[in-house]
Amino acid sequence: MISPLRACVLSVLLAGPVFAQMKPITDSPKESFSFEDDYDRKSWQEMEAQLPPPPQEANLVPFYVSATATSTFRIDTSTLSLGKDGVVRYVLVVETPGGARNVSFEGLRCETQERRLYAFGRPDGTWSKARSNQWQLIENKTVNRHHAALSRDYFCPGGVSIWKAEEGVAALKAGGHPDAIR
Repeated sequence: MISPLRACVLSVLLAGPVFAQMKPITDSPKESFSFEDDYDRKSWQEMEAQLPPPPQEANLVPFYVSATATSTFRIDTSTLSLGKDGVVRYVLVVETPGGARNVSFEGLRCETQERRLYAFGRPDGTWSKARSNQWQLIENKTVNRHHAALSRDYFCPGGVSIWKAEEGVAALKAGGHPDAIR
């Protein structure tokens, strides 16, 4: 026997496609409505990213990537932002055990689990725009999984974007977002 709660949920799920195809009854043909038309009008558009100042040592907060990671990964918290387009932007500083230092200005789109490189930092504090700056799917690999760690554990817990930069900074300082699935 099925429980009353499950029966209610099942009826809503089965009726959903029927209701989604229905159009409202109106007095005027000009007032017709279509979910497809509304969705197309609200397609996502990325806002232009502004290059931040170079990272400052006092603003760098390390984050955990994995037990096998040998490099140090840090975010300049003064550059962490959440745009109106839903993109979490930040400056990432990666330092290898041999002393190499890579600085990049990046973005995460939590809704689609994608990342984008905007620019690379130069030693003199200027930026070089990334040649390959298309959105790329974030892969959770064993090696080079820092984007997956940032997405899953800090900025996109449960696949949902943080609400404000302060939430991301708190997650970095706490060693992970409280809503992250671990």
